[in-house]
Order: sequence, then C-alpha cells, then structure tokens
Amino acid sequence: MNYAISTLFCLLLSLALTAQVETIKAGNGQLLRVEKVNGGFDHPWAIAFLPDGEVLVTERNTGKLHRMSTEMGAEKTTISGTPDVHAMGQGGLMDIKLDPNFATNGYVYLAYAKPGDGPSSTAALGRGKLQGDSLAGFEDIFVMLPYFNGHKHYGNQIAFSPDGEYLYFVMGERFQFDPAQELDNHWGKVIRIRPDGSVPDDNPFVDQAGAKPEIWSYGHRNIESMAFQPGTDELYLVEMGPLGGDELNRVVKGDNYGWPRESHGDNYDGTQLPDPPANSPYHQPVRHWNPVISPSGMAFYTGSAFPEWKGDAFVGGLSSRDLVRLRIDGDEVLEEERFPMPGRIREVEQGPDGAIYLLKDDKDGELWRMVPHGTKDSKK
Repeated sequence: MNYAISTLFCLLLSLALTAQVETIKAGNGQLLRVEKVNGGFDHPWAIAFLPDGEVLVTERNTGKLHRMSTEMGAEKTTISGTPDVHAMGQGGLMDIKLDPNFATNGYVYLAYAKPGDGPSSTAALGRGKLQGDSLAGFEDIFVMLPYFNGHKHYGNQIAFSPDGEYLYFVMGERFQFDPAQELDNHWGKVIRIRPDGSVPDDNPFVDQAGAKPEIWSYGHRNIESMAFQPGTDELYLVEMGPLGGDELNRVVKGDNYGWPRESHGDNYDGTQLPDPPANSPYHQPVRHWNPVISPSGMAFYTGSAFPEWKGDAFVGGLSSRDLVRLRIDGDEVLEEERFPMPGRIREVEQGPDGAIYLLKDDKDGELWRMVPHGTKDSKK
C-alpha cells in the first residue's frame, strides 16, 4: 500500500511539474518553451552552475544556499557555512559567483546584506571553499562603508573580469541620493578589487586623498546586475531609476553617471529631477526605459540552443514581468525584444546545456528553464 501511494504521489508530482509550461512566440516566429524546474524558494536571488551541471541557488529572505540538479523537482541540499544576513527590506543573501579557478581552488563568492550594530546594516562580499555540503572558511573580502540604518538599495552584484584577475562589485546608494556623488563612501559605486580583496594600483582614485581606493565608477543609483560582453572587455550594468528612467550603462573607469544630479525619471513624491541636457558632463546611459522594467538579472548569451542570439544580452524585468533581449554595440542598442513571463524575473543565467535559466522572485519562488519549443525534455 505504501509503495502504491508513493508511486501515485510521484506520478502526480511529475504531471504537476510537466503541466507548468508556457509557450512564447519570439519576433522571428520561433516558439519558445518556459518550464518550471523547481519551486519552493523564499525569494530566490541568484544562481550559479557547478562544473558537474548542478546549480546553486541563493534565497534572500532565509539566507540559505541550496544545491540541486536541474531535473524537474529534484531534491534540494542546503549548504552550511553561509554568513548571517540582515534579512529585512531589500536585504538578505543575494548574488553568488564561482571563482574562475573554482576547479582548483573551490572558492564560492557570496554577496549579502551584513548586519551591524543595532539596526544598521551594509553590503558585504565574502568567499569560502565549497567542500561537500559545506562552505568552509567563509570570510569577508570587502565591506561597504559606512553602515546605515536602512533596508534599501544594497546592490550586491558580482562580476569577474574576462581574464579572472579582477572582481567587480556594485552597491546601491542606500536610498540616500547625494552620497553617490561623493568619493569618501562606497554608496552608489562600482568597485574593482582582486579576488582576495586587495586593491589594484591602477584604480582611478587610489591616490586621491579622502577617496575610497576600491572605487571604479560612481554616481549610480540602485544597480541590480552587471556582466561582461563576450569577446570584449566591456562591462555593462543595469540599474533601477526612480519614478521612471531605468538604465543600461556601459561602465568606464573613473566616470560619473550623474545620480542624483540628473535622471531620465523623477522622485517618487512627484518632484522633478533635471533631465540630462545635450551637453551633460555625466556619462549617459546606453538605453533608458520609460515606462520602467525594474531591471534585475543580466547575462550575455554564448550557448548553442539559440544560435541566432549569440552575443545578445538578456535582462530580467521585475515590474514588467518579462525577459528583455538586447543586441548591444558599444553605446548603442541595435535590437530589443521582450518575452512575456509568468512572474517577476529576478535572475537570468545561461546553463551548461545552453538553456536560459530564470528565477521567479516570490515568497514561493521558482527556477525556470527556457528552451526552443520542441526540444526533447531529458530532465523529467
């Protein structure tokens, strides 16, 4: 009897998972299949694929790090040794990246909201070695300063340079506006360090008195993701605007991106911000969105499942509930296409199988996979 009940349960679970499939038609007429791989995540934030094809998933609210296969409904294993997080407001456990030399050193990097004294918190970046089901010896390599009693605009996104020599980390301006223009703090900045946390000698403000030596660019608002364009050394990021004016930016050493002195949006209370003039002294976005998309995860595609999109960037939309495809050339977007999704997209990553993997941001969040329609499903 128990065996029969177990078999029936597995069959019903398989049918339930298989039924959660969306079919989308691309602009070129191609049909796409978006299928649920797994669920039950508490506001999942980021994913990283291990060399064996398994996937790591961070949960913002719980601070948990899970590992699982990409088979539908696969059992999750929770990794121990992760840091304590400040899980309030927009804070918690956020981005994850593997070291470029992970195969030999085993380092996993985590970005998170770090609790301070009393109600204060900040953004932090640390690393530990993945050993079985544990993250051993986790320690911070960078902590954003100053700490602040607030729960918004942490940023907390990680990117390694194509040569693996440098690590870029982005931070929001903690919803405090003006500090993004000041070099004596890390708010509203992109920083550049080495993987061990040390500061390169050629950073733009390393010799400037009073400036934080890690700063690479400044004048940002609330950066949500960034990625290097394949075959280039160009780093692009997406950041949320205020009431309007979400941005795609190309990151340039030492440049000022203007927040909050000018914006393509206005303040939430309706008061106006200066629009960028034709002769603006600030670095202008490659693309801005009005209405907003609330950009989140970002990845450049290099796989073979969608050969016509090789080199294109994919950006998740939270409020727009879609996946945005961008063909970028320097400071110009040549093509833009949107794929409607059944939920708020938090993360976008390419899997080792060439599929595009997405995270649905929700209290009962999900991991999805997008493949060409008609692709044989070998993951059930």
